[in-house]
Amino acid sequence: MKDLRRYLVLKYIQYLVLSSSNAISTFLGLLGSLYTMIILQSAKVSSKSTVVLISSLAKADILVSVSIVSEVIVWTFGVRVSSTAFTSALLRNLFTANTHISCLLLSCVAFEAYLITFFPTESRHLRTVKNARLTSRIIWILVIAECALFQTDDLLKDSSTSLPTHTSCILLLRFSSVAAALLRSLSYFMGILLRIVNVYIYYKIFFNMSNR
Repeated sequence: MKDLRRYLVLKYIQYLVLSSSNAISTFLGLLGSLYTMIILQSAKVSSKSTVVLISSLAKADILVSVSIVSEVIVWTFGVRVSSTAFTSALLRNLFTANTHISCLLLSCVAFEAYLITFFPTESRHLRTVKNARLTSRIIWILVIAECALFQTDDLLKDSSTSLPTHTSCILLLRFSSVAAALLRSLSYFMGILLRIVNVYIYYKIFFNMSNR
């Protein structure tokens, strides 16, 4: 569990402390996720709701790995990509999906820590493995849907000059553009809100433990 706590600290710094990920934090995050996934295969790690959330958090870095491996293959072997704009948008959106999934899962871990600290008995029926798996699944579905919307918007913008000038095509382009813009704004403010909430939660937990 000590290693898992260190991993959570690393992820909190990567996603909720740093304003944006850099090469060093991304590399350390990938190593931490790989090590965590190995640890979670051990029989010594009990199946708890927190462990389920941490496992899903580590799996989120698969999206980053796919992006990095794709870029390395293209750069190393000189693979010609049929649509450079599509590929670059996809890699960027995968990074965004990884960030959003990680922030949401880290916030779930923080909220669970808050319940354990202040409402250990009352919240026991909520802190179950089943609920943790359901929460992780919902987060993945929502963020992947968001990624698909962003990708569709980028694709339509890239091919807007070649699209037929039908009313339906114009309406589709405008709808996807407006929806993507609203979702990006919402994601930005959600990111700020999650940072504030996480700081408040661990502030309360820290001073509660200090008073004891």
